[in-house]
Amino acid sequence: MRRLTLFFISMLPFILAATEVKTMLHFEPLPYEYNALEPHIDAQTMEIHYSRHHKAYFENLLKAVAGTAIADQTIAEILAQVSKWPDAVRNNAGGHYNHTLFWKLMSADGGGTPQGTLAEKIISTFGSTEKFKEEFKKAALGRFGSGWAWLVLGSDGSLFISSTPNQDNPLMDKVDKPGTPILCLDVWEHAYYLKFQNLRASYIDAFWNVVNWRKAEALFSAAQKK
Repeated sequence: MRRLTLFFISMLPFILAATEVKTMLHFEPLPYEYNALEPHIDAQTMEIHYSRHHKAYFENLLKAVAGTAIADQTIAEILAQVSKWPDAVRNNAGGHYNHTLFWKLMSADGGGTPQGTLAEKIISTFGSTEKFKEEFKKAALGRFGSGWAWLVLGSDGSLFISSTPNQDNPLMDKVDKPGTPILCLDVWEHAYYLKFQNLRASYIDAFWNVVNWRKAEALFSAAQKK
């Protein structure tokens, strides 16, 4: 019996390794404190949005991919072929990716105007930064119900604004206008209702005060090299 017990103990690491669920999916820490974006985005909204809504998308995504061929894929790989899988994968993979990106595109020292090559591209495409903001706001306001507004770099090098329903995004193989996200805004009511109630326009205006243009510029530069 003792020998059997010792043998089992010696084999335990191998048994655990064999049964471990392999995943490339991660729930990243929020890159700032909940109150860091105040007064523009309130702490209570940030806490609920991140620790409940986003976390639920992540946990449900793990359940949706468990035991499937995509269980060990990255989030980008999953999104690229999301049409092959049930809606539970589409909705939760989108929810996880969208929120992870959204948090990074805001910062306590954000706001101002875009800089560098992204600024040049925005001005050449839309005429000015202000014109771009107007068009982006139209897309965010025009999304009926829940969804997202996006600034996207297309595969042809064009920069465009789009809007997607629910948790869809431009990386999915199901969207009408695919591309690489450069900037995004969550226009689900849970993103703003505690502070702004039904005033989505006011929430959009507040967003420009916290936009992390450095991150947007980095995403634009990386997308151009693909």
